[in-house]
Amino acid sequence: MTPQATFMIAAVIDPERRAELRTLLAGINSAPGFADPRNTLIPYWQFRQLHVARFTILDANTNDDIRSHGVTPTPWRPMLCFIGDVDGDPELFLAELVIRAAPGLRRIFSCCLGFDPEGDLLQWLRSHNHRPAASYVNWRGRTVTQVREEDALARALGQRVRELGDGGQPRDIHRQLRAFAAEEIAAGRLRLTPPERAPAGWYLANGSHLVAIPLALVLVAPLLLAAAPLYFLCLRRREDSDVENTRPPEAAHVSALAAQEDIDVTNHFNVFGQVKPGWLRLVTIRAGLLLLDYSSRHIYNRGYLTRVQTIHFARWVLLDGNRRVFFASNYDGSADSYMDDFINKVAWGLNLVFSNGVGYPKTRWLILGGARREEQYKRTLRRNQLPSESWYKAYPGLTAHDLARNSRIRRGLEAERPSDREIRAWLSLL
Repeated sequence: MTPQATFMIAAVIDPERRAELRTLLAGINSAPGFADPRNTLIPYWQFRQLHVARFTILDANTNDDIRSHGVTPTPWRPMLCFIGDVDGDPELFLAELVIRAAPGLRRIFSCCLGFDPEGDLLQWLRSHNHRPAASYVNWRGRTVTQVREEDALARALGQRVRELGDGGQPRDIHRQLRAFAAEEIAAGRLRLTPPERAPAGWYLANGSHLVAIPLALVLVAPLLLAAAPLYFLCLRRREDSDVENTRPPEAAHVSALAAQEDIDVTNHFNVFGQVKPGWLRLVTIRAGLLLLDYSSRHIYNRGYLTRVQTIHFARWVLLDGNRRVFFASNYDGSADSYMDDFINKVAWGLNLVFSNGVGYPKTRWLILGGARREEQYKRTLRRNQLPSESWYKAYPGLTAHDLARNSRIRRGLEAERPSDREIRAWLSLL
């Protein structure tokens, strides 16, 4: 299995070159916010391990909202954020990125303060890389190569089934399709690359993480139980006194977001906001993200984030000394259906993390209310949402459901002794 990893390169933009930067990034797009894989700056098509990537400008559009907590807003200098999700070691990807895209990267990041166009680009990227507090992968171990090969296989088998017609027994059809696939693979028209084993170090680190977090919780459980009454008393007081900001976003802002949506079956989502002041909210969001990252890593890594199945990749990153949080995701369907999915299936999970953000609809006992107030929640989310300057996906036109179906088709083809029921179920996928 090849595990997936993330990178996030962020740097402060030179205000005098912001317009130049936006023009530069718009030039690599084939549609609003939608990158041309063969653009001349970042040749995405050459990176076989890159699933998704984007350039986003992090603007603190709702910076003044924190005044409702009696706090003077912290100045924020807009940052250029380049993020992506890759197969394997992100360090190796950054090295390849420099080899294949150094001139384009230097042009882009020269619009940022402190960047030396003649300096060591790889070292600069490493020093500006931000690790997420939590991340999610729809199907850990499914590589870009696997996605593309299995999609080609599914298309070829579907065409072959149509050529064979409806006559014949399912087992005979399965046998013919296996023979057909073997011929196509032998001729080089199809490929089914065997999965690689992850490095031994990854299994060691992942296993240690699997055990360490529950063990740490057990060790501190007496302290947590003792502190729980005080914590929840303070939490309820804060929840009652916190000011929400659920006014509708500006029409021009919504239009700018909508112009980039639904170009592909998958969309990109950016939300950038402030963490409510005080130790209580900081501890809560850190704990929530820790649990989210643990469950995403060890439990929800086979197509589901709780009951939500439409997300390909997601991340939560704390910035500015933990005063701000950036959420970025890649999801199937419209923005409204995406938000509805969470509201209807896992509102409590949204509240666990996002209720610690300034302006969020009021919650009760951390997990009640909040996102359940649909209209107010959507307004708050839209107000804090940001467009992407440019977004790339390695397999446009394919949803997470398509990827799962294609993997099932491959497993069914490779099955040596499937039952009649299994064969009929498999043929229904084609």
